[in-house]
Amino acid sequence: MYTANSERYGKMVYNRCGYSGLKLPEVSLGLWHNFGDTGNYENMKNMVFTAFDHGITHFDLANNYGPEPGSAERNFGKIMKEELSGYRDEILVSTKAGYGMWDGPYGDWGSRKYLLASLDQSLQRLGLEYVDIFYHHRMDPQTPLEETMGALAQAVRSGKALYAGVSNYDGPTLEKACRIMEELNCPLIINQNSYNIFNRTIEKNGLKETAAREKKGIICFSPLAQGMLTDRYLNGIPEDSRVRTDGRFLKETSLTQEKLSQIRALNEIAAQRGEKLSHMALKWILRDGQVTSVLVGASRPEQILDNLKAMEGAGFTAQELKAIDDVTAQ
Repeated sequence: MYTANSERYGKMVYNRCGYSGLKLPEVSLGLWHNFGDTGNYENMKNMVFTAFDHGITHFDLANNYGPEPGSAERNFGKIMKEELSGYRDEILVSTKAGYGMWDGPYGDWGSRKYLLASLDQSLQRLGLEYVDIFYHHRMDPQTPLEETMGALAQAVRSGKALYAGVSNYDGPTLEKACRIMEELNCPLIINQNSYNIFNRTIEKNGLKETAAREKKGIICFSPLAQGMLTDRYLNGIPEDSRVRTDGRFLKETSLTQEKLSQIRALNEIAAQRGEKLSHMALKWILRDGQVTSVLVGASRPEQILDNLKAMEGAGFTAQELKAIDDVTAQ
């Protein structure tokens, strides 16, 4: 469904990010897992080229993405400098600060000192004069919210970031942040949160409702629940799966028999729609127009192309949405 806030360029739809002039592609590429020093640089380039060639103009990073922390920014910066420098005005680059980045008292959370120092370091690694979006990565229970928001506003006023955003906030904290930023004449425009068929946290903590009321964009990460919302685990846990080879993210203990039964039931609903489970899961996130963009991760270009096929699928009937909710007991 298209509204006045969406436009199609080529095959990609771009959605307006809340009440702002910025438009994000429906699908954005997250560089969390596979752009660190353990990745293959030629494969990284091919993934970025594939994404950009197919209308994915937004590339999302954070200061601590790797491994090692900072290496994803360095690798993407190298690609930008060597391959895409002439396309900077057609590309959105976002980064974040808020988790532990360096030792000592000034390398974590949400102080003005940490956020602005981290942004300078990120720009140096990226080789860029500015990022398009700078996020505070998580709520800080100790630092006054006024200080954290003031740092984001300063980043924008300095020209080192064009827009400000927050990540992993709940609804009440987002509302307070919006009031502070309005007083600073630097509105927040976007929230980045985990959201998928299995993880409905933003529906329960007020974030999704508050973002809609405040006219803020939402971009969602982990849309496939670390691979659970794919056909990867329909028959159990493969020996070559990330669960067995890389335990940093999806844990084997998460794939209970109940969860595997839910995955198979969701796969049946997707099959009845004539699509793969992963395609249905990505389309589900965009079902009501409240989410601006879906952040996908990939380990090879073919996965990016496959994820883009989800945007071709049909919308949902009320019966299909109820069936999905019934499977997940929502």
